[in-house]
Amino acid sequence: MIRVLVDTSAVIALANPSDIAHKRAARTLLRLQAERAVLITTSYVLHETYSLLGRRHGLQAVRSFRQEIAPLLSVQWVDPCLHEAGLDYLLSRPQRRLSLTDAVSILAATEERVDEVFAFDQHFRQAGLPLSE
Repeated sequence: MIRVLVDTSAVIALANPSDIAHKRAARTLLRLQAERAVLITTSYVLHETYSLLGRRHGLQAVRSFRQEIAPLLSVQWVDPCLHEAGLDYLLSRPQRRLSLTDAVSILAATEERVDEVFAFDQHFRQAGLPLSE
């Protein structure tokens, strides 16, 4: 069974049919479901996702995500240690436009020993993590 970290960029693509990556995201999710992949995310990704969905698509998109996608995810709640480690990681890479959410997710992916990352954000690839295809 494969373990996959799910990033905000994948969820946003899934939620928006007009997103350039929507079809690819939908195919990837179907593949992961068929493979019975364990889908992991962090509480920071949930926060970021709810914020972006609400701002860009309204509360119905937030409801849909909460009802349809969030139950599929195993959430790693960010504790103070992971938060601080993520902040250290972020600050050690000032040349990249990396968010704290992505920094924490990169560390969580390593800690959780994921096989791939379901994302359209190249920060994960730059960190040496394989992206879902």
